[in-house]
Amino acid sequence: MPKVKAAGPRSRQRRREGKGPVSGIRFNTELGQHILKNPLIVNSIIEKASLYPTDVVLEVGPGTGNMTVKMLEKVKKKRVQGTPLANKLEIKIGDVLKSDLPFFDACVANLPYKLLLHRPFFRCAVLMFQREFALRLVAKPGSPLYCRLSVNTQLLARVDHLMKVGKNNFKPPPKVESSVVRIEPKNPPPPINFQEWDGLLRIVFVRKNKTLAAVFKLTTRCVIFPIFTHFSSNAVKQLLEQNYRIHCSQNNLEIPKNFNIGNLIHEILNETGYSDKRARVMDIDDFISVLHGFNSKGIHFS
Repeated sequence: MPKVKAAGPRSRQRRREGKGPVSGIRFNTELGQHILKNPLIVNSIIEKASLYPTDVVLEVGPGTGNMTVKMLEKVKKKRVQGTPLANKLEIKIGDVLKSDLPFFDACVANLPYKLLLHRPFFRCAVLMFQREFALRLVAKPGSPLYCRLSVNTQLLARVDHLMKVGKNNFKPPPKVESSVVRIEPKNPPPPINFQEWDGLLRIVFVRKNKTLAAVFKLTTRCVIFPIFTHFSSNAVKQLLEQNYRIHCSQNNLEIPKNFNIGNLIHEILNETGYSDKRARVMDIDDFISVLHGFNSKGIHFS
């Protein structure tokens, strides 16, 4: 009779940590591969998605397919990664961070911020994130978690926190708690140049507890624009002055010989009434007013 070698302590430990095969599937926890095993939460997530029989659904990372099978009963067509179910499925294999998303009506997944800029518009997305990240998405002005992510997300979509999901609902259990949120894109989106909008927010949220006047005078090194690793306040002023001069050139406007970009920034902040305001307590309407104030004077952030 052939001998069967029992798994040793190290092998059992690797399985508990999600580094070995579990139920025939090898998970890589370093890539966030923790499978949701609680059927009550699975059913609740699907219910919150409000799927229609005519929907095309995008699912990313279906794992063992426990949510996939339940959704297939409700929708017209489903796009997923890595499942053996061919009926009603279009399988897309690849890195979702590097791939163009296909058309879909609803999304049930854990997706990055690029989802909000996806076109054509989708109806809704029900997403699971780490708890703190989810709370940042829904954070309001004045909250300790309120940040640039909060403002950008809420500019483009309505975001609701649906439920908390404890770590013991996953196999293997992750090290952090999770939350589920529902995102409904604003259609049409607000008439704002998003690249320029985000450029302004990158500046004011570097030191969100300081006044806007102080933020634009910072001399410490800080991250401002993605094309630079570190950016001093002087570099910010230089960039804004360059954009201002381009604006004047394009519109045949004369620049005074004694022009100083710092003085113009100070003037704009005083005229708009936001010189002493702090980003941590400003809402979307406030940032729109600030951006309009800068743009009306020829200063742009992209």
